[in-house]
Amino acid sequence: MYEFTLLQKITVWIIPVLFAITVHEVAHGWVASKLGDPTAKMLGRLTLNPLKHIDPVGTILIPALTLMLAGIVFGYAKPVPVTFQNLRNPKRDMAIVAAAGPLANLLMIILWIILIRVALLVHADNTGITLFLVAMGTAGIYANMILMVLNLIPIPPLDGGRVLTGVLPGPASYKFAQIEPYGMIILIALLATGVLGRILYIPINLLLTGFADMAGIGKILDYVLYAIGLLK
Repeated sequence: MYEFTLLQKITVWIIPVLFAITVHEVAHGWVASKLGDPTAKMLGRLTLNPLKHIDPVGTILIPALTLMLAGIVFGYAKPVPVTFQNLRNPKRDMAIVAAAGPLANLLMIILWIILIRVALLVHADNTGITLFLVAMGTAGIYANMILMVLNLIPIPPLDGGRVLTGVLPGPASYKFAQIEPYGMIILIALLATGVLGRILYIPINLLLTGFADMAGIGKILDYVLYAIGLLK
Protein backbone atom coordinates (compact mmCIF):
# COMPACT_ATOMS: atom_id res chain seq x y z
CA MET A 1 0.00 0.00 0.00
CA TYR A 2 1.09 3.57 -0.67
CA GLU A 3 2.32 5.66 2.24
CA PHE A 4 2.87 9.41 2.13
CA THR A 5 6.28 10.87 2.85
CA LEU A 6 6.76 12.97 5.98
CA LEU A 7 6.34 16.21 4.01
CA GLN A 8 3.17 14.90 2.38
CA LYS A 9 1.78 13.89 5.77
CA ILE A 10 2.43 17.39 7.11
CA THR A 11 0.63 18.85 4.08
CA VAL A 12 -2.31 16.49 4.49
CA TRP A 13 -2.71 17.04 8.25
CA ILE A 14 -1.84 20.72 8.82
CA ILE A 15 -5.02 22.34 7.44
CA PRO A 16 -7.50 19.86 8.99
CA VAL A 17 -5.83 20.05 12.42
CA LEU A 18 -5.57 23.86 12.43
CA PHE A 19 -9.23 24.20 11.44
CA ALA A 20 -10.37 21.54 13.91
CA ILE A 21 -8.81 23.22 16.93
CA THR A 22 -9.41 26.81 15.76
CA VAL A 23 -13.08 26.47 14.84
CA HIS A 24 -13.70 24.49 18.05
CA GLU A 25 -12.43 27.41 20.14
CA VAL A 26 -14.09 30.12 18.05
CA ALA A 27 -17.42 28.30 18.43
CA HIS A 28 -17.15 28.62 22.22
CA GLY A 29 -16.46 32.35 21.98
CA TRP A 30 -19.10 33.03 19.33
CA VAL A 31 -21.87 31.29 21.28
CA ALA A 32 -20.74 33.03 24.49
CA SER A 33 -21.01 36.41 22.72
CA LYS A 34 -24.57 35.57 21.67
CA LEU A 35 -25.41 34.69 25.27
CA GLY A 36 -24.11 37.93 26.77
CA ASP A 37 -20.35 37.53 27.21
CA PRO A 38 -18.28 39.74 24.84
CA THR A 39 -14.88 38.73 26.31
CA ALA A 40 -13.65 36.70 23.33
CA LYS A 41 -14.91 39.32 20.88
CA MET A 42 -13.20 42.15 22.78
CA LEU A 43 -9.91 40.22 22.76
CA GLY A 44 -10.08 39.62 19.01
CA ARG A 45 -10.50 35.87 19.37
CA LEU A 46 -13.60 35.50 17.19
CA THR A 47 -11.50 34.95 14.08
CA LEU A 48 -10.52 31.95 11.98
CA ASN A 49 -6.98 33.31 11.74
CA PRO A 50 -5.05 30.46 13.40
CA LEU A 51 -2.30 32.86 14.50
CA LYS A 52 -4.75 34.30 17.06
CA HIS A 53 -5.28 30.87 18.59
CA ILE A 54 -1.81 29.32 18.50
CA ASP A 55 -0.55 27.84 21.74
CA PRO A 56 3.24 27.24 21.58
CA VAL A 57 2.91 23.84 23.23
CA GLY A 58 -0.47 22.59 22.04
CA THR A 59 -0.40 23.94 18.50
CA ILE A 60 3.31 23.59 17.67
CA LEU A 61 5.28 21.32 20.02
CA ILE A 62 2.74 18.54 20.60
CA PRO A 63 1.70 18.21 16.91
CA ALA A 64 5.39 18.08 15.89
CA LEU A 65 6.16 15.40 18.50
CA THR A 66 3.11 13.29 17.68
CA LEU A 67 3.96 13.46 13.98
CA MET A 68 7.55 12.33 14.56
CA LEU A 69 6.77 9.69 17.18
CA ALA A 70 3.40 8.36 16.06
CA GLY A 71 3.07 9.47 12.45
CA ILE A 72 -0.03 11.62 13.08
CA VAL A 73 -0.68 15.23 13.99
CA PHE A 74 -2.72 16.19 17.04
CA GLY A 75 -2.85 19.23 19.28
CA TYR A 76 -4.99 21.97 20.76
CA ALA A 77 -5.44 25.73 20.52
CA LYS A 78 -5.24 28.45 23.14
CA PRO A 79 -8.62 28.34 24.94
CA VAL A 80 -10.99 31.18 24.11
CA PRO A 81 -11.76 33.08 27.35
CA VAL A 82 -15.33 33.04 28.60
CA THR A 83 -16.42 35.15 31.56
CA PHE A 84 -18.98 33.00 33.32
CA GLN A 85 -20.57 35.89 35.23
CA ASN A 86 -21.40 37.81 32.02
CA LEU A 87 -23.70 35.11 30.68
CA ARG A 88 -27.41 35.86 31.01
CA ASN A 89 -28.12 32.52 32.66
CA PRO A 90 -24.64 31.41 33.77
CA LYS A 91 -25.35 27.79 34.71
CA ARG A 92 -27.43 26.97 31.65
CA ASP A 93 -25.50 29.12 29.20
CA MET A 94 -22.11 27.72 30.21
CA ALA A 95 -23.39 24.27 29.22
CA ILE A 96 -24.50 25.65 25.85
CA VAL A 97 -21.12 27.36 25.34
CA ALA A 98 -19.32 24.13 26.20
CA ALA A 99 -21.47 22.09 23.78
CA ALA A 100 -20.69 24.51 20.94
CA GLY A 101 -17.14 23.18 20.52
CA PRO A 102 -18.01 19.51 19.86
CA LEU A 103 -20.96 20.58 17.70
CA ALA A 104 -18.58 22.69 15.60
CA ASN A 105 -16.36 19.63 15.15
CA LEU A 106 -19.37 17.59 14.03
CA LEU A 107 -20.23 20.27 11.47
CA MET A 108 -16.66 20.20 10.15
CA ILE A 109 -16.81 16.40 9.87
CA ILE A 110 -19.86 16.81 7.63
CA LEU A 111 -18.00 19.37 5.49
CA TRP A 112 -14.98 17.04 5.12
CA ILE A 113 -17.34 14.21 4.11
CA ILE A 114 -18.81 16.47 1.42
CA LEU A 115 -15.30 17.33 0.19
CA ILE A 116 -14.42 13.65 -0.16
CA ARG A 117 -17.60 12.84 -2.05
CA VAL A 118 -17.05 15.79 -4.42
CA ALA A 119 -13.40 14.74 -4.96
CA LEU A 120 -14.44 11.19 -5.80
CA LEU A 121 -17.03 12.52 -8.24
CA VAL A 122 -15.08 15.32 -9.93
CA HIS A 123 -11.55 13.91 -9.90
CA ALA A 124 -12.38 10.24 -10.42
CA ASP A 125 -9.94 9.96 -13.34
CA ASN A 126 -7.04 11.69 -11.58
CA THR A 127 -5.71 9.30 -8.96
CA GLY A 128 -3.14 11.75 -7.55
CA ILE A 129 -5.55 14.61 -6.87
CA THR A 130 -8.25 12.22 -5.67
CA LEU A 131 -5.92 10.46 -3.23
CA PHE A 132 -4.67 13.76 -1.83
CA LEU A 133 -8.17 15.21 -1.31
CA VAL A 134 -9.50 11.95 0.12
CA ALA A 135 -6.48 11.76 2.45
CA MET A 136 -6.98 15.36 3.61
CA GLY A 137 -10.69 14.79 4.07
CA THR A 138 -10.03 11.65 6.09
CA ALA A 139 -7.51 13.52 8.24
CA GLY A 140 -10.17 16.20 8.76
CA ILE A 141 -12.76 13.64 9.79
CA TYR A 142 -10.31 11.94 12.16
CA ALA A 143 -8.96 15.13 13.79
CA ASN A 144 -12.43 16.54 14.39
CA MET A 145 -13.78 13.19 15.58
CA ILE A 146 -11.00 12.75 18.14
CA LEU A 147 -11.39 16.33 19.37
CA MET A 148 -15.18 15.91 19.58
CA VAL A 149 -15.10 12.56 21.39
CA LEU A 150 -12.36 13.55 23.85
CA ASN A 151 -14.13 16.77 24.75
CA LEU A 152 -17.40 14.95 25.36
CA ILE A 153 -15.86 12.93 28.19
CA PRO A 154 -17.85 14.06 31.27
CA ILE A 155 -14.86 15.29 33.27
CA PRO A 156 -14.50 19.04 33.86
CA PRO A 157 -12.83 21.13 32.46
CA LEU A 158 -13.57 19.16 29.28
CA ASP A 159 -16.68 20.30 27.43
CA GLY A 160 -18.62 17.19 28.41
CA GLY A 161 -17.90 17.88 32.07
CA ARG A 162 -19.12 21.45 31.79
CA VAL A 163 -22.26 20.38 29.96
CA LEU A 164 -22.98 17.88 32.73
CA THR A 165 -22.32 20.57 35.35
CA GLY A 166 -24.88 22.75 33.62
CA VAL A 167 -27.63 20.14 33.49
CA LEU A 168 -27.24 18.62 36.96
CA PRO A 169 -29.48 20.04 39.73
CA GLY A 170 -27.94 22.73 41.96
CA PRO A 171 -26.27 20.80 44.82
CA ALA A 172 -25.08 17.95 42.57
CA SER A 173 -23.81 20.47 40.02
CA TYR A 174 -21.81 22.31 42.68
CA LYS A 175 -20.23 19.12 44.00
CA PHE A 176 -19.42 17.84 40.51
CA ALA A 177 -17.80 21.17 39.58
CA GLN A 178 -15.32 20.70 42.43
CA ILE A 179 -13.65 18.03 40.31
CA GLU A 180 -12.40 20.61 37.78
CA PRO A 181 -9.00 21.39 39.40
CA TYR A 182 -8.21 17.66 39.22
CA GLY A 183 -9.84 16.96 35.86
CA MET A 184 -6.68 17.01 33.75
CA ILE A 185 -4.84 14.88 36.30
CA ILE A 186 -7.65 12.31 36.09
CA LEU A 187 -7.56 12.43 32.29
CA ILE A 188 -3.77 11.97 32.16
CA ALA A 189 -4.01 9.05 34.61
CA LEU A 190 -6.67 7.39 32.46
CA LEU A 191 -4.49 7.92 29.40
CA ALA A 192 -1.29 6.64 31.03
CA THR A 193 -2.96 3.49 32.34
CA GLY A 194 -4.59 2.70 28.99
CA VAL A 195 -8.09 2.96 30.46
CA LEU A 196 -8.97 5.93 28.29
CA GLY A 197 -7.96 4.10 25.13
CA ARG A 198 -10.08 1.09 26.05
CA ILE A 199 -13.07 3.32 26.83
CA LEU A 200 -12.84 5.24 23.55
CA TYR A 201 -11.77 2.42 21.22
CA ILE A 202 -15.25 1.17 20.34
CA PRO A 203 -17.03 4.54 19.88
CA ILE A 204 -14.11 5.98 17.87
CA ASN A 205 -13.98 2.98 15.54
CA LEU A 206 -17.75 2.90 15.11
CA LEU A 207 -17.85 6.62 14.33
CA LEU A 208 -14.89 6.46 11.94
CA THR A 209 -16.42 3.52 10.07
CA GLY A 210 -19.77 5.28 9.88
CA PHE A 211 -18.29 8.56 8.65
CA ALA A 212 -16.15 6.70 6.08
CA ASP A 213 -19.24 4.96 4.73
CA MET A 214 -21.02 8.32 4.48
CA ALA A 215 -18.03 9.70 2.56
CA GLY A 216 -18.02 6.73 0.20
CA ILE A 217 -14.59 5.41 1.24
CA GLY A 218 -15.63 2.60 3.56
CA LYS A 219 -14.09 -0.08 1.33
CA ILE A 220 -10.72 1.71 1.08
CA LEU A 221 -10.61 3.16 4.60
CA ASP A 222 -7.68 1.02 5.75
CA TYR A 223 -5.72 1.99 2.64
CA VAL A 224 -6.24 5.70 3.30
CA LEU A 225 -5.45 5.37 7.02
CA TYR A 226 -2.20 3.61 6.15
CA ALA A 227 -1.28 6.31 3.64
CA ILE A 228 -1.66 9.12 6.21
CA GLY A 229 0.06 7.21 9.01
CA LEU A 230 -2.87 6.04 11.12
CA LEU A 231 -2.26 2.36 10.41
CA LYS A 232 1.06 0.56 10.51
